[in-house]
Amino acid sequence: MEFFSEVSIQGASSDLICELVTIARLPILCASIDTVLSDDSEGYGEIYCVWGQFQVSREKIRNGVRFSLLNCPHALAWTVAAHGSPAAVVVHCTIDDKVAEEEFAESIEQFVEDFAEGLRGNLHECA
Repeated sequence: MEFFSEVSIQGASSDLICELVTIARLPILCASIDTVLSDDSEGYGEIYCVWGQFQVSREKIRNGVRFSLLNCPHALAWTVAAHGSPAAVVVHCTIDDKVAEEEFAESIEQFVEDFAEGLRGNLHECA
């Protein structure tokens, strides 16, 4: 399944996303992520979020960054990327199945919206 939200942030760029959207800043950027339990310099860490405790990886991609919950039974991953114009930032989240229980799907939709809201508040100030 796929979930996404587009955020209009004037002046946002892939460089800004790569600089500011880090594991350490995840709780600031997303209300669904409570705590960063660990964060190493290699792009791996551990977080506590709405679904529990997970190992997380972060990698730079062409227009931004991708995060993956490495021990998630649904292989949840999300990207934050600048698209089209410098003002468009997309949060795109996927799981490894075509369908999900309604409650879980709703929690993912909320996660994506929480992330978009965090980007609006935090990237807008830095762009």
